[in-house]
Amino acid sequence: MLSRTPVTQTVARKIQGMILSGELKAGEKVPSQRIFSETLKVSRASLREALLTLEAIGLLRTEPGRGTFVSPERSANSRHMARWRYSESYPVAEVFQTRLMLEGQIVGLSASFMSETDLQRLDWETDNMERHWEAGDLLANVEADLQFHLIIASACPNRMLVDLYHSVRDRLTATQIQPIPVTAPARMRESIGEHRRIVAALRQRDAKLAAKAMASHIRNTARCVGVELP
Repeated sequence: MLSRTPVTQTVARKIQGMILSGELKAGEKVPSQRIFSETLKVSRASLREALLTLEAIGLLRTEPGRGTFVSPERSANSRHMARWRYSESYPVAEVFQTRLMLEGQIVGLSASFMSETDLQRLDWETDNMERHWEAGDLLANVEADLQFHLIIASACPNRMLVDLYHSVRDRLTATQIQPIPVTAPARMRESIGEHRRIVAALRQRDAKLAAKAMASHIRNTARCVGVELP
């Protein structure tokens, strides 16, 4: 999951800016952590977490024994997903299955409890996703996506489900981040449309339609990483 630590977020944004500006070029090896942390004036721990975040969204890639490099320009032949960070505990397919069941229930129950402010915030975050993707700001794109799903969970009246969601949120949100490096522009447009259909169903207070829209979105996201959900 993207780090919630302000320092790490700031470092990740700075490095992303260096990549987008060309200061760090595609294929270039980034400085050692000792040198890079000194240059950015941050701790190595904060730098390591920022590098992991940027690797998760596909801006960096680590080659064992060689170091960390800026990923090649995005193309059909250069997309590369980072290693699933929870592979030692849960296969990614199991996490997607859990997300499908949990978020499907949550969004259905939330349908009658979403305030107009909540719905406006969902519209806002969806617009943010679209705008940031077009600008190449993958960090902000992912953050808007995570916030979108959190708003829905926060409106759920079943507090036990909400507590369960938060207890596994790191795993669930990792499935939102994992496909980013292999997400083509056309798929992102589809995903944004799926988010808008979820909002439309919630605005109608239609629990079944909202659950169906959420399930479709999660299944399509899973398919991006090679997981077919029943």
